[in-house]
Amino acid sequence: MVTKLHAPASDMRGLNQLTIDAVAGIVNLVEALHYNVASIPGIPGRKKRGRTTGITGLVYRSIGGAIGLAGRALDRLLAEFNPLLGARSAWPGREAVLAVLNGVLGDYLAASKNPLAITMCMRREGHPLPMEAKALAAAIPDAGGKLLVLVHGLCMNDRQWKRKGHDHGATLARDLGYTPVYLHYNTGLHVSVNGRMFADLLEALLHAWPVPLSELVIIGHSMGGLVARSACHFGAVAHHDWLRRLDKLVFLGTPHHGAPLERGGNSVDLLLGISRYTAPFARLGKVRSAGITDLRYGNIVDRDWRGRDRFAHSGDVRRAVPLPKDVQCFNIAATTGKRAGDLGDRLLGDGIVPLASALGRHPKARLALTFPESRQWIGYGMSHLDLLSRHSVYARIRQWLAAPVPPDALA
Repeated sequence: MVTKLHAPASDMRGLNQLTIDAVAGIVNLVEALHYNVASIPGIPGRKKRGRTTGITGLVYRSIGGAIGLAGRALDRLLAEFNPLLGARSAWPGREAVLAVLNGVLGDYLAASKNPLAITMCMRREGHPLPMEAKALAAAIPDAGGKLLVLVHGLCMNDRQWKRKGHDHGATLARDLGYTPVYLHYNTGLHVSVNGRMFADLLEALLHAWPVPLSELVIIGHSMGGLVARSACHFGAVAHHDWLRRLDKLVFLGTPHHGAPLERGGNSVDLLLGISRYTAPFARLGKVRSAGITDLRYGNIVDRDWRGRDRFAHSGDVRRAVPLPKDVQCFNIAATTGKRAGDLGDRLLGDGIVPLASALGRHPKARLALTFPESRQWIGYGMSHLDLLSRHSVYARIRQWLAAPVPPDALA
């Protein structure tokens, strides 16, 4: 028996728009390759770009025109049916797919106003929360004074905090009485863009919270930790109230100083661009989003990327952004190594984030983040995603959050 899956019209429109754009891009890539191969051969050197002419050029232009017409027509048709088909989808895995799509192409989806672009919001059990006091009280009738905000990582969503039957937020609610809310955001946007929006959203949440607030804690996994640090920066600039109420900030596998996989992708761009015959394929490496390229060194403010070609080969030019003042910051890193000094420990870290980056260590003193020994912990024999489900990780978080804030700790 075959089960039919029905996607909402907004998804269909978005996928159609994305498919048309992708096909058009591939046509342009093939045409560029055709042009370079047909040119007079030369030694490998600076790449050339051009358009074919004559009958060949007419063929490529005709294909592109037909693609554009078909896409616009289908998009208009689906727009007419959108109110009838509804905006929700029941097919399994939809949100996970959208999360990955936004992680890889989220900046493009947002810029092209594609309906598949995720709009930032706070959620519980996958449902957006209103930022108005009465409506928020109705949405969270059991809201308490201890607020916990969880921020997911790249290509993920808020529902994926639950892994292997465990959710740090839900378990902390049970054990320590926190009320968890989860940020849902487009991870393909620049970290600083998300950080600024997150800061504004936290301010709205603070003022709409239905009961007096006694404690505010943020937990960020992977990129989510960078977004949280960025929000603290913009919250300080805007003199937000929530930042003055923030008690503790916990990082889980956060690439404070970047991840080598993104730097590897940047090197592939350089290698492909050496020859005119491979240069067109370098465009494929430029598909990755602004959020991903921010992970090369761990950009969290606008100055780190604004006015620069984010695909250009360059060194680390980040502005130094220290940990937020008057906030207890805790850091958990993971390594696939079984013990300190293992090959996995030294080279791979948790498989995505190197150990030094996750711990905030940097050879340049101005960029290094200093966590007291009592506020950092390394999980051995675990991967990046294990940070979401390992009991030992949760036990450490619970220990830190259960400890009261000493009166003089924030002096």
